[in-house]
Amino acid sequence: MCVFAERIYVMWTSKSNMAIMEELGSRLKEYRIRKNLQQKELALNAGVGLDTIVRLECGSSISTEKFIRILRVLDMLENIEEFIPEPPISPILMRDLKGKKRYRVRS
Repeated sequence: MCVFAERIYVMWTSKSNMAIMEELGSRLKEYRIRKNLQQKELALNAGVGLDTIVRLECGSSISTEKFIRILRVLDMLENIEEFIPEPPISPILMRDLKGKKRYRVRS
């Protein structure tokens, strides 16, 4: 399973930013279709323009806020936890913080 995980990791890291955006757009298009939503319906429900949906599905960039709105309509917000998980606290850092939250890094 580690080999499989490494292969996935290498696959993403070897792709250009544009290729990753195109892959995300393609996947989101597939989720939209599986929910039987037309682009126009998704745009209306998400409160974005139709052009935003078209750009996203073609691999062009859109704002983070619009991306979140679209994920919400597609019932995919929970996937953010897997996409960017909460950073774990190391035992040493936990000892040093003693209940305090870090707000900046000092050199």
